[in-house]
Amino acid sequence: MMTDLKKMTVDADASLRRVMEIIDSGARQIALVTNEVGVLIATVTDGDVRRGLLKGVGLDAPVSEVMHLNPTTLLKGASAASAQRLMRERGLSHIPVVDPEGRLVALALREGLTGVEPRSTRVVLMAGGLGMRLRPLTETLPKPMIPVGDKPLLERIVTRFQDQGFSRFTLSVNYLGHVIREHFGDGKWLGVQIEYIEETKRMGTGGALSLMPHSPDESFVVMNGDILTTTSFGAMMDFHSETGSAVTICAREFNMQVPYGVLNTEGTTLMSMEEKPVHKHLVNAGIYALSPLVFEHIKDDERLDMPDLINRVKDAGHKVSVFPVREYWMDIGRVEDLDRARAEYETVFGK
Repeated sequence: MMTDLKKMTVDADASLRRVMEIIDSGARQIALVTNEVGVLIATVTDGDVRRGLLKGVGLDAPVSEVMHLNPTTLLKGASAASAQRLMRERGLSHIPVVDPEGRLVALALREGLTGVEPRSTRVVLMAGGLGMRLRPLTETLPKPMIPVGDKPLLERIVTRFQDQGFSRFTLSVNYLGHVIREHFGDGKWLGVQIEYIEETKRMGTGGALSLMPHSPDESFVVMNGDILTTTSFGAMMDFHSETGSAVTICAREFNMQVPYGVLNTEGTTLMSMEEKPVHKHLVNAGIYALSPLVFEHIKDDERLDMPDLINRVKDAGHKVSVFPVREYWMDIGRVEDLDRARAEYETVFGK
């Protein structure tokens, strides 16, 4: 199967910001880099972009700093059967097709990947918080059930996962948990499967996982139930698998500007002066991919926050990776956050 190349190609001087727009706007999650005469130079995937961001590559940097040189290609005239065989053998979902001079002429797609691929991955959503900072709204509603638009926040979260092929959910409930149960039931009316675990005391995100009746037999997602995001959860899980990580933490860039001129000194000697510098940090976005081995580090009936669980896993010698969230992300913890999310929702997500 072939696809139209329109709006998928860029030159090597294009900014990373522009390439991200191309990748996000297309259904294939790839950009193709060509020279002035149309010769294929490289490809760029969502994973290439995120790895570049983690290395500190700026959004205005040229795509040449992150692109994948010498990609697998097919020669024009190759049979459809040989194209499908090569993609299956190499685990690829698409391969650029070039002519004898190396000019890009098409993009071959792997059969069966034209729509959203169903995933068996379980999604655990933490929905038991008290929502104290959102009172009085949370006096009669649990925080995840506060409306954003015409639907509860938690329903927005579930359908975002569903749109990306996820259908198995576990909701961890506590405060006013019956409101959540009554709204979602078993999830059939949404086309998903929903199970529940209930905290009878505050256990923390890591401790709540010990209440799951059966430990997942494959990597799974854990996410706070008060986050509105367009994050690609599938890309996160693919990254988690590709890096062989026990834990993958989604991270968001957070900038802090010092409102004064900063003096850098040695003793009483001025070495340099920076006017209102901006310090950039990666902060925890409240979304995780976890491998089943994390249950080896969780004790029954123990309060355990997620940072403590992650430190246990890391101290045991297992790999912990960071996945940058470059898409829309909003932690709805305060009234002003809720107001902003409501104002931005239709622009970001549509109705």
